Amino acid sequence: MEPQWVPTERDIADARITDFARFVAARSGAELPDYHALWRWSVDNLAEFWLAVWEYFGLGTVAGEVLPCPEMPGTRWFPGTTLNYVDRVIAQARTDRPAILQVTEDSAGVVATSWADLLAGVAAFARTLRGLGVRPGDRVVGYLPNITETVVAFLGTAAVGAVWSACGQDYSAKAALDRLGQLEPVVLVTADGYRYGGKTHDKSADIAALRAGLDTVRTTVVVSRLGVEIPDSTPWSAAADPSGGAPLPETDTVDFAHPLWIVFSSGTTGLPKGIVHGHGGVLVEHLKAVALQSDIGPEDTFFWYTSPSWMMWNFQVAGLLAGATIVCYDGSPAHPRPDTLWEITARTGTTVLGTSPGYVLGCMKAGSVPRTDHDLSALRLIGITGSSLPPASALWLRDNAGNIPVASISGGTDVVSAFAGGAPTVPVWPGELSAPYLGVALDAYDEVGQSIRGEVGELVITAPMPSMPIRFWRDPDGARYHDAYFDAYPGVWRHGDWITRTGRGSVVVHGRSDSTLNRHGIRMGSADIYQAVERLPEVAEALVIGAEQPDGGYWMPLFVVLAPGAELTDALRGRINEVIRTEVSPRHVPDEILLAPAVPHTRTGKKLEVPIKRLFQGADPARVVERSAVDDPALLDWYSGIRPPAQRRPADAEGSGTP
Repeated sequence: MEPQWVPTERDIADARITDFARFVAARSGAELPDYHALWRWSVDNLAEFWLAVWEYFGLGTVAGEVLPCPEMPGTRWFPGTTLNYVDRVIAQARTDRPAILQVTEDSAGVVATSWADLLAGVAAFARTLRGLGVRPGDRVVGYLPNITETVVAFLGTAAVGAVWSACGQDYSAKAALDRLGQLEPVVLVTADGYRYGGKTHDKSADIAALRAGLDTVRTTVVVSRLGVEIPDSTPWSAAADPSGGAPLPETDTVDFAHPLWIVFSSGTTGLPKGIVHGHGGVLVEHLKAVALQSDIGPEDTFFWYTSPSWMMWNFQVAGLLAGATIVCYDGSPAHPRPDTLWEITARTGTTVLGTSPGYVLGCMKAGSVPRTDHDLSALRLIGITGSSLPPASALWLRDNAGNIPVASISGGTDVVSAFAGGAPTVPVWPGELSAPYLGVALDAYDEVGQSIRGEVGELVITAPMPSMPIRFWRDPDGARYHDAYFDAYPGVWRHGDWITRTGRGSVVVHGRSDSTLNRHGIRMGSADIYQAVERLPEVAEALVIGAEQPDGGYWMPLFVVLAPGAELTDALRGRINEVIRTEVSPRHVPDEILLAPAVPHTRTGKKLEVPIKRLFQGADPARVVERSAVDDPALLDWYSGIRPPAQRRPADAEGSGTP
């Protein structure tokens, strides 16, 4: 297989990561001829590496040791060192470029916010919080779309040492309460509604229900988007009014591990877990990931299509740490046309765009040719996350969006960053993540905990990262945190993904290991099947489940959602089976192919493989999944009605394939 993209000598020489490597070599005397040598040094010398990141970006004085306690869990980073995340944002202020570009679905314009106006707004909101008695450690929560005000509210909260947490307004009041209600917040920041897919969504009823459930909230601040009146609230225009105040935020100096924000797991099998991250760990990890791995700097415009419900929102805000302009988009990526993200990319002069494999596949099927239809001359990097990017989609991007690197990344809310992805000095191979990130001791383990290469294994992290959780919320003894990551391999983080580490140092992600397909003792990843099947024009989306049966059997159905006008004929079933057989393997061919109305997802877009598997194994639907965590809860009822062949009447199934 040929590389999709190879860096030129100029690319390598100009990359910030190359300058960082020279900085490290000068300090340590290490021989660092390429990225893989730098990665190896970074994981073999963790404390020295993270100190180099700290000093390379000029983050101030380190009080003592960097890593006195490297054991996991319970790692201690930079004890005694103090800082505030917002100070780094303040240090990037400039007058020649905006800090934020706001794009909305209902307007063809772009609203620019200067660095001065951003920081004045942050200073004003921080003053409001202090005036309300908000103190370090208090929680301020958001129920907001991806808009400029959300960024200001987060930064103002961080400036006073309070803890931020948010979810998007596509969440119902119950789903928002399942998350934010755990935190006993003192201030709620919300918008009266939002627009998506050409429709207006008045959220006043949900806001009322949310306020009723958050009995610790003293003040509700409302951003007016639709002009809906929210009684007994403070207008955002008053809470963030910069007139008469200091132009720069006053920041509280906090410990390295002081909580910055709380992000939540998907919550499909119970209340979502509140994952707490600290100021210092996030700061150094995001500077590494954004400025070094993605080469983002002061001349960049950084646009990742995301929502405040998803950790990629936190990741995009980190563009401000590198002095970049970030783009906030409140709307659908495919309205009014499938190529809307490309149009916004052109309109804003975006240099680094982040999207998902699903969006790329939708553009492929719609026949979009982004580089012909839009001026993408500024675009130099495409980021991909959410699931694996199939090789065909990677090559489509090369041919239709430009011969630029595609940085497919894999990580998670758990660390608000990536374990593996791209680097500006490493080739890109279709369907692969180019390399482990610096400072990430990534490995693949077999079932007995042995490191393996060239075959499928569990993704593990064998040494700590600064952005690993400080703790889980409401987990005083750390038991839930330990059980989430460290119960399989003591002292080693097991993330729950199947990966293969290749001989060239790249990583292939096969899907979640907790929804493993295990036919005849062979472990398989669902992502490989999706990559093959979802490229067919007749298939809009697919879901594959492998369910062990009480009689010792194994049932592996493939559910397909068809494109408009398509029919699930025997001929189409045959084509689906053949593409799986030839592009993946004969073992991956499903036992049967069933027509489904849709595929259920978490509200961050992940397919509900494990809950559906448990339904097929006879579990109580009420205990399998929390309905409010599902994008379309009614789909659970449909899947609950599906029975394995041994329990099925002859008329129940629509047909099957043959493995």
